[in-house]
Order: sequence, then structure tokens, then C-alpha cells
Amino acid sequence: MNSTYTEFVNPRQIGICDPIHEIGMWGGFNGSGCSSASATMILEVGKSMYSQMPVFETSLNQTEEAFHGIAGPSNKYEGTSPKSTNKLLRRLAQNREAARKSRLRKKAYLHQLESSQLKLIKLEQELERERLLQGKKGTSHQVHTGTENSGITAFEKEYRDWIEEQNNQIDNLRNALHSEVDDTKLGILIDGCKSHYKNLFCKKATAAKADVFYIMSGLWKTPSERLFLWIGGVRPSEILKIVLRHVKPLTEDQLPFVTNLQLACHQMEEALSQGFVRQHQFLSEAIATGLLGEGNYLQPAMEHLGLLVNFIIQADNLRQMTIEMVSCKLTIKQAAWGLLALGEYLQRLRTLSSVWENHLNEPAE
Repeated sequence: MNSTYTEFVNPRQIGICDPIHEIGMWGGFNGSGCSSASATMILEVGKSMYSQMPVFETSLNQTEEAFHGIAGPSNKYEGTSPKSTNKLLRRLAQNREAARKSRLRKKAYLHQLESSQLKLIKLEQELERERLLQGKKGTSHQVHTGTENSGITAFEKEYRDWIEEQNNQIDNLRNALHSEVDDTKLGILIDGCKSHYKNLFCKKATAAKADVFYIMSGLWKTPSERLFLWIGGVRPSEILKIVLRHVKPLTEDQLPFVTNLQLACHQMEEALSQGFVRQHQFLSEAIATGLLGEGNYLQPAMEHLGLLVNFIIQADNLRQMTIEMVSCKLTIKQAAWGLLALGEYLQRLRTLSSVWENHLNEPAE
């Protein structure tokens, strides 16, 4: 037959991945090495794969054009036989059905990917809870110092409770955003999250007065969190970067405010960092200049150590101010997405430590 039409074939016959078939081969998630970052990657790859698959609608339009070119009023094809026309009509109907099934498969595939992402996030939280609840003898402070400090012991318990509450708040924020609750309820959740961070900073200030070395060294955090430690916590500029990455696009009114806030944040960070370095140098010199065999260096060294508590408090004040200021300029939904992103970032760091610890404890093959 000389007429032009589009032939459809099974994707597997030409080496194209059938996503529904492939995702069925993944099996259940076992939680080992899983992260919400990997879930996001899976979702994006899935969407990208579908965007590259043959578009049935386009081919269908081409086929219809070919049909109209044959069966239309053109004199060139007036002699087309009824048998050929019926064959083309059947092919068009088959192509329409194939396009409809393709759309349904795509919808089911993306829905399954999104469900898998939520499952991975839940597994991460369970991993973190298991790590926090597992029975370890003594607190981390007691393990490292050999003595028990009641103030630090109380802080470690309070911090475990704080993590549990933060996980609940993240779940509530995520559910609220996906169910599109009204701004009033969303605002209550945002205020609760900000108040929760402020509560942690108050607890840290009390713990720093009990043992400044403990808070400054980050012994209360997981190893992966300590990798990014800055004066007892996350850099405020990093908090700002994480939040803003998930609230774009910004409005013309928001852009200059955010730019100025980023600049001010970096300047205050630099000022605190320089002050901390000078304090470190003073402490080192106070110890180094003491007369040999005498303890006359102890008093000035103790004074400099006491000043380190102020640096922790000032750093936490800057962190709190950054969260408050960026939230107040964003819309309700933007602020909610930003706080959700910050909470999930901290979750991932803690989960990374748990996965790494399990990896180290695995028996060698």
C-alpha cells in the first residue's frame, strides 16, 4: 500500500524501557542506604525517562494527517479502495487506544514513584529513631570524658526528645503542604517549627555553661553533622541557602531583601569567625606563656574559656535571626516549604551517620 501512515510497535521490541515493568522489578525497599535524596533522584529520572519516550499523540496526529491526505477531498486519492480506508480507520483506533493506555501507564508510574519517595522518607525516620533509642551504656559525654555531668546528661535526654518532636513537625508540615490546608493552619505549623528551633538554642546555652567543650566540639551531634560544624551548629548562611533553594521563584519585592540578608549574614558570620579565632589564639598564648612548673596560666586560660560560651550563644542568635527574617519575608507556603527543606536536610545528615555506622558494623565477607 503506497499511503503514508505511522506504525506503532511495542517499546520493548526497540529496546525502550517499560517503566511499569521496571518498577515492578525493584521489589520492596529494605532501608539500607536509602535516603530521600535518592528518592528525589528516582522521581526525577523517572520523569525524564518518560519525557524521552515516544509521544503517541504526536504520531497519532501525523497518522490522521496522512489519513486525511488519503481519504480527504483531494483528487489525488479519490480512487482509494474502501478496504484500504477501513484498514486506516482501524489503525487510527488502535493508535488512539495505545495513546490512552500510554497516558494511564505514565500516571500510574509517576504515582508509584511519589509513593516510593514517601516510603523512603519514612524509613529514614525509623532508622534515626532506632539509632536514638538503641541501648548504649552511658551518655556520649560520659564515654568521652569518663565522668558524668548532670547538666550534659539532662541536655542529651532533652535533645533526643527534641529530635523526636522535630520529626513529628516535619511530618505535619509535609502532610499539610501536600493536602493544601489553608494559610491559617499552615501559619500555626510554621510558628511551631520556629519556636522549636528557639527552644533548642536555649537548651544549648544552658548546656554550654555546664560544659563548653562538649557543645563546641559537637559531641551531641552525629559524626556527619560535625563535619559541617560552625561554632556549635550549622552555618546561618547554609540555613539561608537551603531554605531559598526550595522557595524559588522569588518576587521582585523579595529579591532585594534576600540579597541584603545574604550579605548581612555573611558579614556577621565573618565577624564571629574572626572573633572566635582571636579568642582561640589568646587561649593558646595564655597556656604557652605560663612559667614552667607553675600553674599561673590557669586563671587567664579559664577566663578565655568562659568567653567561649558567649560565642556559642551569639552564633545561635544569628541562626535564629536568619530563620525568623527569611520566614517573615516569604509567603506562608514558601516559608513552610523552606522549613520543611531545612528539617529534611538535618534528617538526612543524621541518617547518613546511621547508615555509615551500620556499614562499619557489617561483617567482612
